[in-house]
Amino acid sequence: MNAAGSNKTSNLKLNRRSFLARAAGAAGAAALTGTAASYARIIGANDRIRIGQVGCSDRAFGHRNMLQMSAATDPNFDLHSVCDIWSVNREKGADHAKKLFGTRPKTFKYSEDLLADPDLDAVMIATGDHQHARILAEVVRAGKDCYCEKPMANTLEDAKLARDTVKASGRVVQMGSQWLSDPYQQRVREIIRSGRLGKITRIEQSWNYNGPRWHIPKDPDIAAIREEDTDWERWLLGRPWRPFDARVYFEFRIFKDFSGGITDQWYSHGSGLVHFYLDTFIPDDTVSNGGIFAWHDVRENPDTFSCLSTFQKKEVLYSYSSSYGNAYGDHTVIRGTEGTLYSPGGEGSPQWWFLPETRSAWGSNIVFNRSTGKKPEPEPVAIPGHEGIPPIHQDDDQKYHTDNWLACMRSRKTPNGSIETGFAHSVAVVMATRSYREGKKMYWDAAGEEILDHPPSS
Repeated sequence: MNAAGSNKTSNLKLNRRSFLARAAGAAGAAALTGTAASYARIIGANDRIRIGQVGCSDRAFGHRNMLQMSAATDPNFDLHSVCDIWSVNREKGADHAKKLFGTRPKTFKYSEDLLADPDLDAVMIATGDHQHARILAEVVRAGKDCYCEKPMANTLEDAKLARDTVKASGRVVQMGSQWLSDPYQQRVREIIRSGRLGKITRIEQSWNYNGPRWHIPKDPDIAAIREEDTDWERWLLGRPWRPFDARVYFEFRIFKDFSGGITDQWYSHGSGLVHFYLDTFIPDDTVSNGGIFAWHDVRENPDTFSCLSTFQKKEVLYSYSSSYGNAYGDHTVIRGTEGTLYSPGGEGSPQWWFLPETRSAWGSNIVFNRSTGKKPEPEPVAIPGHEGIPPIHQDDDQKYHTDNWLACMRSRKTPNGSIETGFAHSVAVVMATRSYREGKKMYWDAAGEEILDHPPSS
């Protein structure tokens, strides 16, 4: 999980308190900007990039796989170091890195020690949902570029902290919303931008699963970990205190103090893609509903969830739903007045079809009529260089996204998953989670950058 220290010496206590004080951001992002740009190494086009990882759990395993695939495009980097507060994860991460890249990286328990390494250029964050934003702020403040898993944040305070600190730092930051670099999703956006669909009025996503997602009753890691092997206070990172709980440590996604569950995970991808397709960002309002209907285990977050949002300026209605009690019928539908884009798959599906609207009319009021008497056939969305119709599923580990990050660290251009996209999906996540928990429709006050339970005053 997260990288940190223990209480064994007074120096380590001071180190930990210093980190927590900075990460809490009590004085706002201004307290975290510092002078990182003055001592950060500028990466050149031919320089070897030295990358570290904070958090060595399952998603970090995926990040290493992505880097290995990206080495075919840009081999000029090293996985320089790994960091995790749990010794078992830390050693597993280092062993896996050696297997992939031939060299065992440095290992750290403390994120502050990893960040103090002058040889380090960039960091990939794969910790708990509630830890991402504050660690991201620390990383860029230390003068390192960053790849930060989604959700960037699950509180508005943390979202603002991360965004403002990153923008003040001048560092290159890629959000872990990997589908933004996928060529099929980019082609979908090109079709929408071309006007081929006409006026977009609605986007629908339904991504489903049948199983007790994020809960493993006999997880060997839960059985193995001991409080003395990690740093529980650091893991909590400012969230409400509770006694050490190994299940919470590993299954944080189902506990409401640390995650929204479906909202933090799949919905952050879904809303991020909708922002991407529409060239817009935060929804103006969101209303959510759902519950624990299938898996009555230890979870506190819903296993069945739906939300509905509007983008007022774009005049688009957006609906999202997930069921973990039935896996049937994954799809995304983008509806326009002159055509439809349809994907018969769930998160990140590369299979898309275009179907034109041949007639728009009511009685004698004909807007257009392009009917030829034959039922139109769906056209597959094709990508140059990609043969055949792609499957409806693909792996989360997408080299396109790490390719983009490596290239942008060299060019200093803005990555596909910019800090603004991270802020937008974070706000969407917080709105949806709060609406579900509070039973109220939530509104975004763009001028005041606040989430309200009533429409903002004009």
